[in-house]
Amino acid sequence: MAFEGLSDKLSRAFKKLKNKGKLSESDVKEAMREVRLALLEADVNYKVAKDFTNKVTERAIGQDVMESLTPAQMVIKIVNEELTELMGGENARLEFASKPPTIIMMCGLQGSGKTTHSAKLAKMLKEKQNRRPLLVACDIYRPAAIDQLKVVGAKAGVPVFEMGTANPVKIAKHAVKHAKDYGNDIVILDTAGRLHIDEVLMNELKDIKSEVKPDEILLVIDSMTGQDAVNVAKSFNELLEVTGVILTKLDGDTRGGAALSVKAVTGKPIKFAGTGEKLDDLELFHPDRMASRILGMGDVLTLIEDAQSKLDQKQAEEMAEKIMSNRFDFNDLLGQFEQIKKMGPLKGILSKIPGMGKQLDDVDINDRQIDWLQAIILSMTPEERANPNIMNPSRKRRIAAGSGRTVEEVNRLIKQLEQMQKMIKQMNKGGKKGKRKKKMMLPGLGGAPFDGMGGNGMPF
Repeated sequence: MAFEGLSDKLSRAFKKLKNKGKLSESDVKEAMREVRLALLEADVNYKVAKDFTNKVTERAIGQDVMESLTPAQMVIKIVNEELTELMGGENARLEFASKPPTIIMMCGLQGSGKTTHSAKLAKMLKEKQNRRPLLVACDIYRPAAIDQLKVVGAKAGVPVFEMGTANPVKIAKHAVKHAKDYGNDIVILDTAGRLHIDEVLMNELKDIKSEVKPDEILLVIDSMTGQDAVNVAKSFNELLEVTGVILTKLDGDTRGGAALSVKAVTGKPIKFAGTGEKLDDLELFHPDRMASRILGMGDVLTLIEDAQSKLDQKQAEEMAEKIMSNRFDFNDLLGQFEQIKKMGPLKGILSKIPGMGKQLDDVDINDRQIDWLQAIILSMTPEERANPNIMNPSRKRRIAAGSGRTVEEVNRLIKQLEQMQKMIKQMNKGGKKGKRKKKMMLPGLGGAPFDGMGGNGMPF
C-alpha cells in the first residue's frame, strides 16, 4: 500500500521521542533530521522536505510543546497538521458550471490512466451526485483508445461520444453541442496521452482548451513515478493552468513523494485518488485523512463511507435482524464474504482501521483466501450450511475434497462459525451494551471470522 515505507520510518523516528519523558531542542532536531531523510527517501521534493521539517521544528521547540505533559504526542500532532497543510489543507472539490454542461478536460502522460479514470469519474458523478455525464473520445492516436473508452463507459453505464479519427478540437466542440442537445450536464474529454516535451500534442491541448473553455482541467498522474510526477505536473500547469490532480495507483507500492510534493510545487490541489483497478476505486482526496494514514492512525471516515456506498443496506439490515435473534449460519457467512469483497482488497480495508497499520507489516494477506473459504461453504449441502451441527468426519472429508481444501481448513472454518455464534449470544445477553456493540458494527464486516486459514487473528 501507499506510504508504507514512509510510515515505518516516521514511526521509528517518533518512537524515539516517545521513549523520552521530556524533550530538549536537540531531541526534536534529531527527530526532524530523520523525518527529512524519510521524506527524501519517499521521493519528496528536496525543497518541500526541507521547508516542511523547518516548519515543524519551529513549532515543536515552542514553549507550549516543551512544557506539555506529553511533548512527543504534541510533536506528532504538529506533524499531522503540517502534513495535512502540505497536501492542501482541505479537500478540493470540482467546480461546476453555473450553466450546464460542466466541461472537464483530462490530460496527462501516456499510460497514466486517463481513460480508465475518466470512466471512474463519470461513474462517481453519476451514482453519487445524480449527474448525467458524457464521455468523449478525443484520443485519436492510440490504437483501440476509442474502443477502450466504449468498454469502460459501458461498464460505468455512461454514454460515449466519438467521431472516429476526426480532429480532437472538432470532436470536443461537437461533443459539447451534443451534450446540450441531449441533456448531459457533465462532459468529460478523454484526451490523448503525450510526453510533456511533445510540442505538437501539447499545442493540441491548448487548442481544445481555447475552443471549449473547460471548467476543470484535471491532470492524471501515476503516483508510482514519484518525483517525475511533480515535474510533469509543473510542465502541464505552466502550459494549461490545470485546476486539479487525480493521483492514480495509490494502492500500489508507491513511496508517496508525488502526493506530498505536487500541491507545494504547483499550487494545484489533488482532487481525487485512484485506489485500485475497479471502476469504483476512486476516492475524493482528503489531505487530513491521508496524513492520518501516513502516520499510521488509520482512516475510519473513509472506511465508513466505503461501507455505506458499496455494501447492500437491505442485506445488512437482514443480517442485523438475524444477529438479534441468534440466527447465524454458513449461508449468512457466505453473504458476509461477498459484502467484504465489494469493499476492495483486505489489506486496504484493514489499513484504514486505527492501530492496524503496524500489525499488517509482516502479514501476508492473500485476497484469494476469502475465495477458498467461500469454496468450502459452497461445497456444503443446503442442510449442512443451515445446520452446521450435523457435520461428521465423512461430511467434512467430502466438503474438503469438493472445495480442494484440507479437512483441517474445514474444521477451522466450522470452529470460527461456532465462536461467532457464541459471541452473538453473549452480545444479545448484554442488553443495551450489546445492542450498542451491534450498532457500531460496520454492515458487512461485523460477521467476519476473526481467525481464518492462516490462524493470524484476522478475517482471512
